[in-house]
Amino acid sequence: MTTLTWWGHACVRLERSGSSLVIDPGTFSDLSVLDAADAVLVTHEHPDHVAVGQLDVALATRSHLQVWAPAGVVDLLDASTVAPGRVHAVQAGEAFTAAGFDVVVLGEWHELIHVDVPRVANVAYLVDDAVLHPGDSFTLPPATTSVDVLLAPVSGPWLKLAEVIDYVRAVHPRLVVPIHDAPLNDIGTALADRLVASLGGSPGYRRLGSGDEVALC
Repeated sequence: MTTLTWWGHACVRLERSGSSLVIDPGTFSDLSVLDAADAVLVTHEHPDHVAVGQLDVALATRSHLQVWAPAGVVDLLDASTVAPGRVHAVQAGEAFTAAGFDVVVLGEWHELIHVDVPRVANVAYLVDDAVLHPGDSFTLPPATTSVDVLLAPVSGPWLKLAEVIDYVRAVHPRLVVPIHDAPLNDIGTALADRLVASLGGSPGYRRLGSGDEVALC
């Protein structure tokens, strides 16, 4: 059985058969998630999605840990000295296995924040053809894929809730798990949950707290 847990902001962990896959361990997240990570996926280079120093430490102390990320993230890591051959640059269209999970790379760019803010590379990860983590984007899965769980960003300077609702409708997963919510207070969180859950059209919507676990098929 595969389980999914939320570790703050945009960071989640997938576990199966004793293996741990972590996505987007950033500075707004509980970085103790790296202590038992076997593989890490990073969507893009913004600090709330990758805590570079802590990931370097994890690579140095966990000799089997492997990381996949866009080239801009790889350039930030101290990979050539602490983890030669264990940090992999990825782009859309690639597929690989990480900690026993099948991963497909989708997308290309971070959503626009403002015309005066340069866009950075952002990839989405589709794990086991079931779980979609889009990073800071509204990247869609392949038309032939029926997503089971969508990790849906609900806050940030690059989005508005109307876009999130339309994104959820387009993906139409079985379950929506909101992420990317660190800037919200309790009132903002409740508002986002109410609107996306009621208007998104997906059968399920579940906000995870620290330590909450979702069992996946």
